[in-house]
Amino acid sequence: MRFFIDLWGYFKSRRKFWLAPLILILTFCALILLFGGATGLTPFIYSLF
Repeated sequence: MRFFIDLWGYFKSRRKFWLAPLILILTFCALILLFGGATGLTPFIYSLF
Protein backbone atom coordinates (compact mmCIF):
# COMPACT_ATOMS: atom_id res chain seq x y z
CA MET A 1 0.00 0.00 0.00
CA ARG A 2 2.89 2.33 0.73
CA PHE A 3 4.08 1.90 -2.87
CA PHE A 4 0.82 3.29 -4.24
CA ILE A 5 0.92 6.24 -1.86
CA ASP A 6 4.47 7.04 -2.95
CA LEU A 7 3.51 6.62 -6.60
CA TRP A 8 0.57 9.00 -6.20
CA GLY A 9 2.84 11.50 -4.45
CA TYR A 10 5.26 11.29 -7.37
CA PHE A 11 2.45 11.91 -9.85
CA LYS A 12 1.23 14.92 -7.88
CA SER A 13 4.64 16.52 -7.35
CA ARG A 14 6.01 15.96 -10.86
CA ARG A 15 2.68 16.47 -12.71
CA LYS A 16 3.20 13.30 -14.71
CA PHE A 17 -0.39 12.14 -14.78
CA TRP A 18 0.12 10.83 -18.32
CA LEU A 19 2.12 7.95 -16.82
CA ALA A 20 -0.85 6.64 -14.83
CA PRO A 21 -2.73 5.03 -17.77
CA LEU A 22 0.50 3.50 -19.05
CA ILE A 23 1.29 1.94 -15.68
CA LEU A 24 -2.28 0.68 -15.30
CA ILE A 25 -2.27 -0.95 -18.76
CA LEU A 26 1.10 -2.59 -18.16
CA THR A 27 -0.05 -3.86 -14.76
CA PHE A 28 -3.25 -5.23 -16.27
CA CYS A 29 -1.32 -7.03 -19.03
CA ALA A 30 1.08 -8.48 -16.48
CA LEU A 31 -1.80 -9.77 -14.35
CA ILE A 32 -3.46 -11.35 -17.38
CA LEU A 33 -0.23 -13.10 -18.35
CA LEU A 34 0.43 -14.17 -14.77
CA PHE A 35 -3.00 -15.60 -14.01
CA GLY A 36 -4.13 -16.36 -17.54
CA GLY A 37 -2.26 -19.63 -17.89
CA ALA A 38 -4.12 -21.32 -15.05
CA THR A 39 -7.62 -20.11 -15.88
CA GLY A 40 -10.02 -19.97 -18.79
CA LEU A 41 -8.53 -16.67 -19.99
CA THR A 42 -5.90 -18.33 -22.16
CA PRO A 43 -7.82 -18.05 -25.47
CA PHE A 44 -8.34 -14.33 -24.86
CA ILE A 45 -4.66 -13.67 -24.23
CA TYR A 46 -3.78 -14.78 -27.74
CA SER A 47 -6.34 -12.45 -29.24
CA LEU A 48 -4.76 -9.48 -27.43
CA PHE A 49 -1.38 -10.05 -28.99
